[in-house]
Amino acid sequence: MKAEVRVVVVGAGVAGLTTAIVLAEAGASVHVIAEQVPGVTSLAAGAMWGPYLVEPKDKVDQWGQRSLEIFRKLAEDPSTGVRLTSGIEASRAAEAPPDWATTLPGFRPCEPTELPAGFSAGYRFTVPLIDMPTYLDYLLRRLDAAGGTVERRRLASLADAGPAPVIVNCTGLGAQELVPDHDLRPIRGQHVVVTNPGLTEFLSEDTGLSQDLLCLYPHGDTVVLGGTALDGEGSLAPDEKAAAGILARCVEVEPRLAKARVLEHRLGARPARAMVRVEAERAEDGTVVVHNYGHGGAGVTLSWGCAEEAASFLAADRADRP
Repeated sequence: MKAEVRVVVVGAGVAGLTTAIVLAEAGASVHVIAEQVPGVTSLAAGAMWGPYLVEPKDKVDQWGQRSLEIFRKLAEDPSTGVRLTSGIEASRAAEAPPDWATTLPGFRPCEPTELPAGFSAGYRFTVPLIDMPTYLDYLLRRLDAAGGTVERRRLASLADAGPAPVIVNCTGLGAQELVPDHDLRPIRGQHVVVTNPGLTEFLSEDTGLSQDLLCLYPHGDTVVLGGTALDGEGSLAPDEKAAAGILARCVEVEPRLAKARVLEHRLGARPARAMVRVEAERAEDGTVVVHNYGHGGAGVTLSWGCAEEAASFLAADRADRP
């Protein structure tokens, strides 16, 4: 990509920052505009790699595998906040593991003695676990090193991001109004961050479509406990009742958490739609608009794969021009 190409990326969550980095490191002049830097929903993520409940499956598999490849490389540098962690995905019913899990290092079915009380099946594997505040700081540093700039500003429309020959829409739930995309809906998520009583492995439950999730993600001195998935709810106000439920579910499977001290509550609104949207269109004024949003709860998992595909649209557009 030629250096004179000016690109405005709207949104500074994990999708926006990752896309901005891919473009800037390819030679584009990248300017990020976002109301929140970094995005609060990305900050609230757990976050464990895993392509949960998103479509289309064939593209999700490709995006997820590419991201997995990059996260494994990032895990070699502790300053990124990414590390490879072993743990257990457990179920209270004898469910078959998803395809993506069976290909992960160390995958094997759990012995009954490995499972918490009340669980009948589970499997162990090693996967990237991402400490999101640290990771988002790393992305901002990497973007700055690549020459990208960041502006904190609320936009009334995507057009307000211009003038620019290329605008990349990574606004997540904000695309409801900015596109507008009425197929988007929020799925409210809440995590509780506590002091770590000595946990080194993750534990998560396959809860299907339940709004009550169970996950324990250790990040050094802290553990992120989850969670909730309230479909159609976008409020980011802390819910003490939901937080108490999260703590109770987690203490039940890991009693050492009973004396852990609560440090903070993290809330976000996952941007969900029937299909993740990664595509390009040309506005009436000739501006190329690339969309990269609607990742639901898999924004981190798909981030690098979707970013590279979004960038490929710009490279193709430049190649088609005389």
